[in-house]
Amino acid sequence: MKHNKKNNHLSRKYSHRNSMLSNMACSLIIHKSIYTTLSKAKVLRKYIEPILSKLKFNNINSRRIVFSKLKNKKVVNILFKNILNKIKNRNGGYIRILKAGYRKGDSSKMSIIQLVDYYKYEDL
Repeated sequence: MKHNKKNNHLSRKYSHRNSMLSNMACSLIIHKSIYTTLSKAKVLRKYIEPILSKLKFNNINSRRIVFSKLKNKKVVNILFKNILNKIKNRNGGYIRILKAGYRKGDSSKMSIIQLVDYYKYEDL
């Protein structure tokens, strides 16, 4: 049976998976682009898209919700000061995943995950 198979659990426990996704989201926000495996990138997109949607309200409650997910004051300030202005008029699709070949050691699929408004296709 296919019960509770909607999310990819990445072969990790709940707490490890959440802390890993929180750290990856913070790195993505700071660097605007990260290099990771394709499966982690897909899970990270599902994790960070609702967080970026919360920015549009720009009130104390949305800041608290974002902080509860990311647990980093510096990153929350970057989100609400810089990134909010870029994604204010966008209705979704804040993240781009580009496939980047295979890793040499174990041949796993690699990808580059980016914030859309910081990179255009001409820059790549």
